[in-house]
Amino acid sequence: PRQPAKTLWYDRPRYVYLEFCVEDSVDVRVTIEDQRLVFSCKNADGVEFYNEINLYARINSKDSREKRSDRSITCFMRKWKEKVAWPRITKENIKPAWLSVDFDNWRDWEGDEEVERAMVEQYAEV
Repeated sequence: PRQPAKTLWYDRPRYVYLEFCVEDSVDVRVTIEDQRLVFSCKNADGVEFYNEINLYARINSKDSREKRSDRSITCFMRKWKEKVAWPRITKENIKPAWLSVDFDNWRDWEGDEEVERAMVEQYAEV
């Protein structure tokens, strides 16, 4: 049986970030479409994870990526309309139990574009 992965998200002027919290993931599949993201993987114990998110707004799927680490899979998705805040990550105005705001990375945008650019470049290098 599949279960959703615990997921954190946060908003920036140009990108929206999603972090799927699965340690030692294998068979990772991320499909990023203009209005939807589908994530699946297994962990070291063979548990299957699956998340499907209809996104709040359109993104540029060609300029969106994911990065796997030992502890999680982070997706960063380029917003179609930059500098427009997303009040939530989902199209539907409901909050699934597995989805939370990443308050450690949430902050005011003022003067944040340089920080964001550095973060994206850091992800792109891997």
